[in-house]
Amino acid sequence: MRLERGPALAGLFFLLWAAAAIAQGDAKRGEYLSKAGGCLGCHTEERKDAAPYAGGRALKTPFGTFYGPNITPHPQAGIGRWSFADFARALREGERPDGAHYFPALPYASFTRISNADLRDLWAYLRTLKPVAQPSKPHDLGVLYRWRFALWGWKWLFFAPGEFRPDAAKSAVVNRGAYLAQALGHCSECHTPRNLLGGPKKHRYLAGAKLGEDTSAPNLTPTHLKKYGDGELKDILQSGLFPDGDVMGDTMSEVVRNTTSQLSAQDLDALIAYLRSLPALPGEPK
Repeated sequence: MRLERGPALAGLFFLLWAAAAIAQGDAKRGEYLSKAGGCLGCHTEERKDAAPYAGGRALKTPFGTFYGPNITPHPQAGIGRWSFADFARALREGERPDGAHYFPALPYASFTRISNADLRDLWAYLRTLKPVAQPSKPHDLGVLYRWRFALWGWKWLFFAPGEFRPDAAKSAVVNRGAYLAQALGHCSECHTPRNLLGGPKKHRYLAGAKLGEDTSAPNLTPTHLKKYGDGELKDILQSGLFPDGDVMGDTMSEVVRNTTSQLSAQDLDALIAYLRSLPALPGEPK
């Protein structure tokens, strides 16, 4: 039996179009994912007229100061010459296009858990940004911490690449919250204490951590959160204000402004449900 050319060609065209759409990703959804991932805060300078995503943001650590790179599509200053494979490799494996290791200031230990579909959508969004010709700043690190080749050892000890896998024993809501916290939101990067090598203390997951001489990230386990109701927690993560009228510090208030307040109501509920499900751990010793 001979196929009619018109319907056959139309069907082939539709399949090619669908494949292309999947390959390109959904930029609108990617914009939401970029907010859930806090991309703006790490890749935008702290000044009023700073170009979004053009890099230059300083991250001070015990190992030195890291600067968020330009991730706009500029071909020289940004990631305009990257392929999607380069992008996925950076977030999934912690490697540059030339194969060199990224410092874990790029939280690839968390981003490795982002799903392939979300990586594709996030990439599609980044490609829509205005290219900015602002060169990325070199990191200012201590002499002992400048050697990228030594990072293979850090990865061997502390890095386990791979997508997020839902826990079959947990509800879909809790698993969604776990994905937001563990992958996109990379909450443990600040809220889990680290050892002398910069590796996370897994037995103290989200139990709070010291970030500097006068800065700390609070305990996110039920030990600390049990004093707030779900509605109160939701208000805190949307406004940055506590029930007693106190205000969050600068670092977390920015996270609220750029990230948690931008989450959908369903995702915010899921995040809270996940945090409620964690084992209650005492705060980090002072």
